[in-house]
Amino acid sequence: MAEPVTWRTDGVPRSERFDDIYHTETGALAQSRHVFLGGCGLPEAWIGQPQWLILETGFGLGLNFLTTWQAWRADPGRPRMLHFVSIEAHPVAADDLLRAAGAYPELAALAGELAAQWHGLLPGFHRLAFDDGRVMLTLCIGDVQPMLRAQRFEADSIFLDGFSPQQNPDMWAADTLKAVSRFARQGTRVATWTIARAIRDALGQYGFTVEKYQGLPPKRDCLRGVFAPAWTVRRREPVPERIEAPGRCAVIGAGLAGAAVAASLARRGWQVTVLDAADWPASGASGLPVGMLAPHVSPDDALLSRLTRAGIRATWMELERLLEEGRDWRASGVLERRPDGDVRVPNGWSGNGPNESWPANAGQLATLGLSSDTAALWHGRAAWVRPHRLIAAWLRQQGVEFRGGCRVTRLERKPNSGWQLFDPAGQLLVEADRVVICAGHESGRFAPALPLQPVRGQVAWGPMPDGADLPATPINGDGHLIAHVPDDAGAQIWLAGATFDRDSTDLAATAADADANRERLSRLHPASADALAPSFARGEVDTWVGIRCASGDRRPLVGPLDGSATGLWACTALGSRGLSFAALCAELLAAQWHSEPLPLPATLAKALGTQRL
Repeated sequence: MAEPVTWRTDGVPRSERFDDIYHTETGALAQSRHVFLGGCGLPEAWIGQPQWLILETGFGLGLNFLTTWQAWRADPGRPRMLHFVSIEAHPVAADDLLRAAGAYPELAALAGELAAQWHGLLPGFHRLAFDDGRVMLTLCIGDVQPMLRAQRFEADSIFLDGFSPQQNPDMWAADTLKAVSRFARQGTRVATWTIARAIRDALGQYGFTVEKYQGLPPKRDCLRGVFAPAWTVRRREPVPERIEAPGRCAVIGAGLAGAAVAASLARRGWQVTVLDAADWPASGASGLPVGMLAPHVSPDDALLSRLTRAGIRATWMELERLLEEGRDWRASGVLERRPDGDVRVPNGWSGNGPNESWPANAGQLATLGLSSDTAALWHGRAAWVRPHRLIAAWLRQQGVEFRGGCRVTRLERKPNSGWQLFDPAGQLLVEADRVVICAGHESGRFAPALPLQPVRGQVAWGPMPDGADLPATPINGDGHLIAHVPDDAGAQIWLAGATFDRDSTDLAATAADADANRERLSRLHPASADALAPSFARGEVDTWVGIRCASGDRRPLVGPLDGSATGLWACTALGSRGLSFAALCAELLAAQWHSEPLPLPATLAKALGTQRL
């Protein structure tokens, strides 16, 4: 449930939990501009910088973020990328965000965009993206100290916000401020509204030089500071690699992984050449006629469950930004049948959210022609997607060039830095500063140390038969069924499958797999199997075969090969969850290159890294 906000008669929001107001009576906009932006020398300090990273303790009603975003938009000298990382243990409802910003016309439209992405805020990290992905808000939902431990980057500005130290002591505890100091580099500025002596002393102890500054009435003073320790700072972990200036990157593979990586890097200023042996993008496993985007759910909220939620959020933003709903994708929801009868969800979830998956109710089951005792989950944040449309949209981004018919057979490291890529005839295809391997099951040719496994899959698909009553909502479980998908000619198609044949790279369709898919469909949705039986009998059903790429532990592989200093990286092994993982893995790779805040907690990021092997 969202954190309740009490609105006083004078319009000032108040927290019952902390018995305190969210912002000064002078006004939230004035406080954000004077105390926080002004206290950190913004917007002047970010002029001409490639990126600016801000850490905030206490998101509250989001007005510091909205004010910062508005200042970024208005500044012609703004950095290319703005990252705003904020910690919040008790997120409010979207309506309260809108009400708080409604008092300020310059923030109202931005608040509407924020509210549109304000969903599914379970404990953990949530990456929200705005302005074509150049403004990134990473919400860390949870208690402040665990959230600080889960993130790592060097902040340019630090906003210390939150309710008063008397009402919310954990936010201002010495251990919290010590953890905050680990995000500071030489010259990082800090700002806060409180001048409490204990806060000033703790900041000084941890390397900040602070001073009082004229405050906003009714407060006489506020606090500003800069990280300038008199000692040499020793970090527990080495400072991450940071690429200051984008260059040229070659991406091998034009499927979901390669296209997503290209788009994420181009957004940061890279010139990206995507090479594929096929003449057209999406010619491999990503060429599935239509795919399903749905999360994994487990009673203990296992690693895969948390990763797929984060991945779906990343993909969802790209679908809304780049594609046409109803033609290229549809936010249809998905019903997942549970053959074992287990519809348990993690403790603390409820039918009212913020979780977006829950045991299906009788009405949802009846709509799909299933009995009320069917064991199933309903995933509200789920969809069908035409993968080739998403790939094409990513490859159309400024700074991305696709080159088909270019089979890369050899990579050669240049003497000083960079790479050369050659074709089978020994002809140079391209030179690049960095290379990312996104070649699916063929990635092993360039990264033989990776534990990759080909997994062949076959599906059945075809035109929607006249009068066939197929479910409007996709169904998955032991197999899946998607129907009512517009094709390029304006008709509609259906798709059902899929088989899993490990260690096979045979692209020939087999009758045995066709029979297996029909049997799977009859178990998943008997009425649809009956409705499609005449199509099968008349030979009006097509088959599609693709070769997925999986890792030894069935998780994607994102990270450097042979040490990050060489500039050779991989983003591969997305398995059967390419739609769920492509955008997330691409953003993780780009964040690591540029020492940006990670879109995932550190433990989850490591679970995807090549370094785990």
